[in-house]
Amino acid sequence: MIRHLVLIKLNEGVARDEPRVAAGAKAFEELGTLVPELESWECGWNITERPIAYDFAINSAVADADALKRYIEHPAHQAAAAQWREFATWVIADYEF
Repeated sequence: MIRHLVLIKLNEGVARDEPRVAAGAKAFEELGTLVPELESWECGWNITERPIAYDFAINSAVADADALKRYIEHPAHQAAAAQWREFATWVIADYEF
C-alpha cells in the first residue's frame, strides 16, 4: 500500500470562504467516491491557528505505484487539482506502508 499525503497552503490574500476555494474543497471531498483506485480518502480544513500550519490536508491510500499513477492521471483528480492551482500551492509525500 502507498499512503499519499497532500498539504495545501492558500496563496496570500485568498480566504477559505471564497466561492472558488469552496468549489475546490468540494471537488476534493467528492474525489474519494469518483476514483476507484483510492482505498481510503480523507480531506479537510486545518483547525489550528499555528503559523506553520497548512490550510487543507488530504490523506489517502492506494494499492501500489500503478494505482497511484492512475489516480494522479484520473480526469476527476486532474480537474480538482487544476482548480487549486489558481489559488494555492502544496507539498506531497508518498510512502509505502
